[in-house]
Amino acid sequence: MSACTFFGHSDSPLHIRPQLKSLVLELIESGIREFYVGDKGSFDLMVASVLREIHKENHSISYAIVLSYLPSKKDYLSDTDYIETIYPQGIEKVPRKYAIVWRNKWMLQKADYVICYVKYTWGGAYKFVELAKKKGKKVINLAEQI
Repeated sequence: MSACTFFGHSDSPLHIRPQLKSLVLELIESGIREFYVGDKGSFDLMVASVLREIHKENHSISYAIVLSYLPSKKDYLSDTDYIETIYPQGIEKVPRKYAIVWRNKWMLQKADYVICYVKYTWGGAYKFVELAKKKGKKVINLAEQI
């Protein structure tokens, strides 16, 4: 079964949401049923809300918000619904400062497709999109389609 993951700048604009949803629906039509997204920044939050919305209408897909750290007590007051989260096995052994990188590599390993919003040539989102291309993943960059 094919899967998709997402990478984007933490300051991704909200106006890309309709295009993001459209791309996810296209992937579902082509047979993609698994989706993985991180839990940091505005792009991840936007993706999570799109996946949540689509899942309510289409239970044939699965998605997970992949945590880089175990939530603290204060995090339980956030908007994240921890029922839809996963904490990848093995990440507990990773030093905290490397946890996001480890989590992103884990998501990339699971995915055949990457939807991203990357318009800068620096930062973590750019780094992982470039890694995805090197690994032969199908990358769709919303920043190039606007």
